[in-house]
Amino acid sequence: MSVTTQNPGRGSSETARLLSTVDPGRRRTDRVMQVLIYIAFGLAMIPLGWLIFTVVAQGADRISLDFLFQSMRNIFGGDPRGGIYHAILGTVVITALATVISVPIGILTAIYLVEYGKGWLARSVTFFVDVMTGIPSIVAGLFAFSLFALIFGPAVRIGVMGAVALSVLMIPVVVRSCEEMLKLVPNELREASYALGVPKWLTIVKVVLRTSVAGLTTGVLLAIARVIGETAPLLVTVGVTDSINANAFDGRMMTLPVFAYRQYSQGNAPCPGGDTATCVSDIASQNAWGAALVLIAMVLALNLIGRLITRWFAPKLG
Repeated sequence: MSVTTQNPGRGSSETARLLSTVDPGRRRTDRVMQVLIYIAFGLAMIPLGWLIFTVVAQGADRISLDFLFQSMRNIFGGDPRGGIYHAILGTVVITALATVISVPIGILTAIYLVEYGKGWLARSVTFFVDVMTGIPSIVAGLFAFSLFALIFGPAVRIGVMGAVALSVLMIPVVVRSCEEMLKLVPNELREASYALGVPKWLTIVKVVLRTSVAGLTTGVLLAIARVIGETAPLLVTVGVTDSINANAFDGRMMTLPVFAYRQYSQGNAPCPGGDTATCVSDIASQNAWGAALVLIAMVLALNLIGRLITRWFAPKLG
């Protein structure tokens, strides 16, 4: 029995030969559709490229070590010495706490829907997950504010409130992404485990979750990237501050999106006399663009980490 080995260049020549036998009308239609797809891709990339170019051009000059590792405490007027360290710290703490809340709930819900869910209860959970996916972010913020106001009073503003608001937005994203990843696990793996006498819960832990760990991690990171830039719920629940606060259970905290919004709103006023060197509005605008650039860099880093994790945990062939 002989095995025919194909060289890499044969595939393209074989494809060209097959295309030459296709009806000319179909070939023209295929070319037209290819051109339309490329045009649609280019049109979709224009606003994205424009956005990235604008943020980089406006915010790159503001980035420095002092800007990244100083806060705005005791910074007044047009003093350019302030930084965003307190906002970066608040964003990391609140987002991490929201992840701790959302990931277990989201993964367990996805496991229930894929492995156990049947009947009206599973359909109800799926329906409410779909509804939660589309709720406005301000509604999540008002929900968290109302929940904590009933317990601590209407004047309370703490980081955990923002984490709860972000978790409301994050949970449906985690559920949907993890559910799709769990569905991709072949049923043959489950059946082989059952045939060896392994109980279902252990099969899920040892086989299903381990097989889909790359997809689950990527889905969680994408959910984090989706909520890390939310402004409205954090503005309602966490408030604003110029001081460094790493305790999510005590006092107000600043986050990057709220910082950028606050600084940009202060930068709308014109500079008196045209002096932009010490103008409050001009420096505030620079701070806003710098914070936006750092936030985009954080989202980009999360997406790159998700890609790397997918590559590292992908099944190896050969």
